[in-house]
Amino acid sequence: QVHFVESGGGLVQPGGSLRLSCAVSGSILRIYDVGAMGWYRQAPGKYRELVALITSGGSTNYADSVKGHFTISRDNAKNTVYLQMNSLKPEDTAVYLCYASVNMDYWGKGTLVTVSS
Repeated sequence: QVHFVESGGGLVQPGGSLRLSCAVSGSILRIYDVGAMGWYRQAPGKYRELVALITSGGSTNYADSVKGHFTISRDNAKNTVYLQMNSLKPEDTAVYLCYASVNMDYWGKGTLVTVSS
């Protein structure tokens, strides 16, 4: 089992910034290394969508809608992934779920980001 500690969500005005953090732990990490980590999001009434992924080697992949204003990073020693979100728009409002590949795919419960004036 993989445990997630997600933080950093909240209410922000359009144009503002937030930084999400997600730390992964669990006994399974004694057996398997953490592979790709990242963030998905799900807005009300919409499907879950990929926001950004980062491999253990630092390669990144972003959804077209966030390229240029979101940046993903990770600290492998801490099994932690970050998402710096700048120039936030109302359409970025969603529950943001942390993702980690540890032999199989796992998702956290999410943290709510609300962009509104």
